[in-house]
Amino acid sequence: MSTTPSFAKLPRPPYYSVIFSSLRTEGDNGYAKAADRMVELAGVQPGFLGVESARGADGLGITVSYWDSIESILNWRAQAEHRIAQENGKAIWYEHFEVRIARVERAYAKRSSAAETA
Repeated sequence: MSTTPSFAKLPRPPYYSVIFSSLRTEGDNGYAKAADRMVELAGVQPGFLGVESARGADGLGITVSYWDSIESILNWRAQAEHRIAQENGKAIWYEHFEVRIARVERAYAKRSSAAETA
């Protein structure tokens, strides 16, 4: 995952978010390369809207991906290369993880010069 923080550029709600919270195991074990690949791969999936991710020094991370529909999320979940990454996550990369899916009904932001509501 990129170390440069950035916010996803999203449309007006409604849309869906997949919230992936995880606690990493020790060592990289190919994780960084795979994480970058998953972001790249998700970016070309139909219905993908964007992603935001952060990981603390303690290994706890939260990645939120945004999608236009539940169907798009299910298609991403079933994508072959993503399935392999999921299995590696369970076996190698994550001590613990949780996935939550939510419909975003309202979103607003404060940008550097002005607040914006949607």
